[in-house]
Amino acid sequence: MFWTRLGSGIVLVAAALITIISGGTVLAATLLIVSLIGIHELYRVFQVEDKKGAALLSGAGYLGTVIYYALLFWQPQTYTMMVLTGTLIVIMAVYVFSYPRYQAQQVTAAFFSMVYAAVMLSNIYLLRILDHGVYLVWLVFFASWGCDTCAYCVGKLIGKHKMTPKLSPKKSVEGAVGGVAGSALLGAVYGAAVGGRVAADGNLILSFAVICAAGGLISMIGDLAASAIKRNYDIKDYGTLIPGHGGIMDRFDSVIFIAPVIYYLALYLL
Repeated sequence: MFWTRLGSGIVLVAAALITIISGGTVLAATLLIVSLIGIHELYRVFQVEDKKGAALLSGAGYLGTVIYYALLFWQPQTYTMMVLTGTLIVIMAVYVFSYPRYQAQQVTAAFFSMVYAAVMLSNIYLLRILDHGVYLVWLVFFASWGCDTCAYCVGKLIGKHKMTPKLSPKKSVEGAVGGVAGSALLGAVYGAAVGGRVAADGNLILSFAVICAAGGLISMIGDLAASAIKRNYDIKDYGTLIPGHGGIMDRFDSVIFIAPVIYYLALYLL
């Protein structure tokens, strides 16, 4: 299992490097594919989509996601609310005209999944197209994966107080503090490394440390939120796409959650 996870991790890092450095169409298309897979995983969990494949309700969510990314690439953020509102109207129309085929919770989940797995993840693209975005976008991964690694190490060494004993018994308060501190340190080191390439109104090292610390804190909520959904529906993983890691929502749960946080913090702090 260890070597499987390691091999998958190396492939994921390589894919991230290629797509994020490339930016533009490559990044937008990759995020669209990842989003659609993530939505599919959520639809299976929420029973919006059954084993027979896509139906009208899930189809509305997929179509809305494709249109959202197409317009995002063409004119970033201009049509976000229009697409979300239009998708919700279509989903509700499917609900009404196919009644009583779908339950209200399925309709809610259909729209929620699109916002959760697609709209939130799309902030990586928005971050990448900012000035110096080729450097700023990596803050998402430093905050997420850095917090996860540091929290695990600190928790293993000195973790005693359970953070959420019923939801995730292995996570400790000490680990959480270590994760946030580790994220901040990684942000500061990265800020020092790219300081000459990124313009900032204030101290870049401090700004990067604050952004990564906030991202690390939020990333734990994203991780626990994804775990809570799995526990509610009594599943181990969202999927089997990534050997040793599970599905897209298992591996990118915290990245999806903090992408908008990092984006808006970068806008206001840099």
